[in-house]
Amino acid sequence: MFLEAIIMGLVEGLTEFLPISSTGHLVMMETLIGFKGPAGKVFEISIQLGAILAICWLYREKLLHVARNLPKDRNDQKFALNIILAFLPAAILGFVFNSAIKAHFFNVPVVAATLFLGGFAILAIEKWKPAPRVTTTDDITPMRALMIGLCQAVSMIPGVSRSGATIMGALMLGVERKAAAEFSFFLAIPTMFAATCYELFKSRNDITADGLLIIAVGCVTAFISALLVVKWFVNFISRHGFALFAWYRIALGGTLLIYLAING
Repeated sequence: MFLEAIIMGLVEGLTEFLPISSTGHLVMMETLIGFKGPAGKVFEISIQLGAILAICWLYREKLLHVARNLPKDRNDQKFALNIILAFLPAAILGFVFNSAIKAHFFNVPVVAATLFLGGFAILAIEKWKPAPRVTTTDDITPMRALMIGLCQAVSMIPGVSRSGATIMGALMLGVERKAAAEFSFFLAIPTMFAATCYELFKSRNDITADGLLIIAVGCVTAFISALLVVKWFVNFISRHGFALFAWYRIALGGTLLIYLAING
């Protein structure tokens, strides 16, 4: 069980901030290795905490600067407002539809279809996105932040990718690649922290001490693997864009769809 938890945590950390859907990969991986974690989907949601902490560590200077200067600095106040505005759509819709989404969409056919179609969406956005007008996260306006948040809400469907939806949405709103990725990272902090706390609270009567230990193992592994991938990802997309991830999605999603068609 602990080996499977390590594998799942590794997958979470490596995929959470790439536009390839960490939840989709976790759904596929648990089917592949036969992983049975704590009740419901609390493990898959909760190990995101490790990836969140990796972002907090990597961007600690920015976050500490905002925290120290929030009462007096207008730029930091706008940054905090932007994160709140972008967080709200997914928070509201997630609260309303979370149970239905987990019941009907957390399966391999949905993941395969959204991975496949999402790859073509990324290629289209890369080709037709407007010229960037916003080059840093501090330059994102509240209206843009809210629109990015609406894009994030779509990613509640497994396979869409939270980072993919927010980054692609930001690109279509004229945000430069690096700034789009970093805003997506910052937005992940309240989004994923809230989702983790909500799932743990809902499952508080069903999680055993062993279940908490399994979650902790997944969180630590996700933290380490996310640390390794985030800076590489920012440097890569700044130079090469997102086509590699789009083709990966198309190849993986297409292979899964063919497999499901053959095997009924």
